[in-house]
Amino acid sequence: MADFPKKLRQKLTKRTAEDAYRKLPVTNNLVDFSSNDYLGFSRNFWIKGRTKEILKQQSFKNGATGSRLLSGNHQLYQKLEQQLTSLYSCEAALVFNSGYDANLGFFASVPQRGDFIFYDEYMHASIRDGIQLSNAKSYKFHHNNLGSLQSSIERSIKVDSKTALFEIYIVTESVFSMDGDTPDLKALATFCSTNNYHLVVDEAHAAGVFGKGLCLEKEIQQAVFARIVTFGKALGSHGAAILGSKLLKEYLVNFARSFIYTTALSPHSIATSIAAHEQLISKNGNISQTKLLENISYFKQELEINELYNNFIKSNSAIQCMKVEGNQNVKTISKKLIKNGYDIKAILSPTVPKGKERLRFCLHAYNTKEEIKSMVQILKKYIDE
Repeated sequence: MADFPKKLRQKLTKRTAEDAYRKLPVTNNLVDFSSNDYLGFSRNFWIKGRTKEILKQQSFKNGATGSRLLSGNHQLYQKLEQQLTSLYSCEAALVFNSGYDANLGFFASVPQRGDFIFYDEYMHASIRDGIQLSNAKSYKFHHNNLGSLQSSIERSIKVDSKTALFEIYIVTESVFSMDGDTPDLKALATFCSTNNYHLVVDEAHAAGVFGKGLCLEKEIQQAVFARIVTFGKALGSHGAAILGSKLLKEYLVNFARSFIYTTALSPHSIATSIAAHEQLISKNGNISQTKLLENISYFKQELEINELYNNFIKSNSAIQCMKVEGNQNVKTISKKLIKNGYDIKAILSPTVPKGKERLRFCLHAYNTKEEIKSMVQILKKYIDE
């Protein structure tokens, strides 16, 4: 075996010293307060059966056999993308292998040299990585702060604009993955429309939880240049799509490298996403969404009763986060909760900024009120200690 590079070994040692060393978890039978399976669709038997029916209607293949531009663009892709344009009220949809691939492909190819990207400081790593691959100039603004965004635009354009011809892209999430909170999407949409800026909204943690996403719920979809929806969270499947205009879809097919140079998703993955969307808009899907929202409300009620509410970041989503400063401190509480049978993850720096470490609670339609109540009471005990 070849020697492992010294610099890489030192980085691992440093991460261990900072209590930030990552390890792959093992499968457990704990009460789930950590997965993104908000509606329980990954364990839904109707979706499993419906997926088999869809696959029976197609010529059988285990794999996609190639990229979508070669041999992998099987018929189920067209069916899913047509379904998405109808459900999400957009001109066109383009399916990617994951939300990470979608964000990487979009931001690396769409904003051009001389353009500007302004993004919320709490944006997901996939968006940050895509922006790093872009030739556009990029600047962050304070979290959910429209005033900060306006100031950043005025200051940056004055200093860095080299040409009169440039585009401005404003990027946010409808539900932030590490805080669970939501920006004022209507204000952002109005601001972008008034100034002819291009608004990009990642709906990964909102689609399915709040109907078909907060852009639709707030009726601003026509003001949004691009929406990113993912299927691996509330939909319980795998993959993602960029929703926008037909021209945007054609552009991405031609220039998004994370779309062009990768093997397509298997027919099974696409069939599962089709079935999951069918379930989403069904009566049973509505019941699951209602149950999830009830559990979110009940969780917050229990926090109030146990005098923990002010310890949490304000959120109406399935993601509820309690700040516990210090990697070692938050890991200690997480381990105690796990020992009591509750799967609750500690979110460490550098995933979040140092000093903003937190416990992340993901709520689901299938969590019972008894599980929620008992877990919050145990949490209270350890916080008091």
